Amino acid sequence: MTPFFDFMSRSVSNFTAVRATAKLLDAAGFTRLYESSDAWNLAPGSRAYVIKNDSAIFAFIVGSERKFSIIAAHTDSPGFRLKPNPEIAVGGCSGGDDLMVKLNTEVYGGAIWASWFDRPLGLTGRIVLSDLSVRIVSLSEPRLIIPRLAIHFNRQVNQGQPLSAQKDMLPVLGYVSKTLGGAGAIRRLLADHLGVDEKEIVDFDVTLYDLQEPMTVGADGSWVNCGRLDDLAMAWCGLRALIDDADTPAAATRVLALFDNEETGSATRQGAHSPVLRNILRRISISAHSASEEQFLAALGRSFFISADCAHGAHPNYLEKMDPVNLPRLGGGPVIKVNANCKYMTDALSAARYKLICAEAGVPVQEFVNHSDSPGGSTLGNILTSTLDIDGVDMGIALWAMHSARETASLTDIELTIKSFRHFLTH
Repeated sequence: MTPFFDFMSRSVSNFTAVRATAKLLDAAGFTRLYESSDAWNLAPGSRAYVIKNDSAIFAFIVGSERKFSIIAAHTDSPGFRLKPNPEIAVGGCSGGDDLMVKLNTEVYGGAIWASWFDRPLGLTGRIVLSDLSVRIVSLSEPRLIIPRLAIHFNRQVNQGQPLSAQKDMLPVLGYVSKTLGGAGAIRRLLADHLGVDEKEIVDFDVTLYDLQEPMTVGADGSWVNCGRLDDLAMAWCGLRALIDDADTPAAATRVLALFDNEETGSATRQGAHSPVLRNILRRISISAHSASEEQFLAALGRSFFISADCAHGAHPNYLEKMDPVNLPRLGGGPVIKVNANCKYMTDALSAARYKLICAEAGVPVQEFVNHSDSPGGSTLGNILTSTLDIDGVDMGIALWAMHSARETASLTDIELTIKSFRHFLTH
């Protein structure tokens, strides 16, 4: 398994993505710092990281000058999250001493619901125990499935079917003893996995995930198909760029910011709309460069920020959905994202800067603009710059089936993006 595939296999939720990232940072000589510490003892060359709420992580290497080179991505992906007390016992479809149990879920972000049907699903997330300690878990056993209704009961299914999140999208766990009534089945599963008494589990943040491993597809095997490429593929590119050249001196402080909750608007304390990154940058400036507030603001004015979030690739079956001129293809290099209504932070100056970075690194560049009849979505760039006064560009790799349970991208684009990021961080 390649390092990228291994990272994706381990990063089945925002929590496990942070854990996998921290493990690689530890191996590269980074030290974990804590927001609650009164002081950080930093100097040029120091490499460290901060974890926020177990689901966002911010890594940096202190530079010799007062300026920052920042790459930002996000750890979360659309899917389904368990509600409290999720077990729903179903009568009338079992006999004997058993009850059929399904799980009550709610949709997280803008998932393509139908892509989750008929897949073996696991459970992953954060468990809080009675001593307030936290365990990050992934139950990789195929315990769950969301079975689709057979075509015999809905002959119009291939003409489109409205779906109810509360009815159609609930995963089935299986048969549970009537004496238990289904209640507490998930706590028992989690407790068994952790090797603790179920009474020790106070609460949990648990989501479903697709158990199928990443795989290469396409005539030459140059594409990758798996879940959560949006946006863990970009998180991987930023992480590799930071680690691979960690021993190379640089003037700017190199920062990798992996936020959470981008898919739900970023309005959390670990999201891009919070002050978390500004606070971290300010503490770096104070500790490593004894910077005043005025000097810190001047440092931001000398800095640049890459908002790295996946872009839409031109779909061969739906080219009419794309802009008629700007058609990013898988394997054509990183994609600069532009929007007249400022849903992306890119302007001509910041786009030119990233184009020059890519040209110097020998990396081809593509551009994405929405079809004029489609409003499109937004991402980290314009959200973050509402709290941080810094210049930057929105970009990403081209992707098919964004927000599906499984997405497709080009391995070539991932390598080209890493190459551009390495040049950005070291020059």
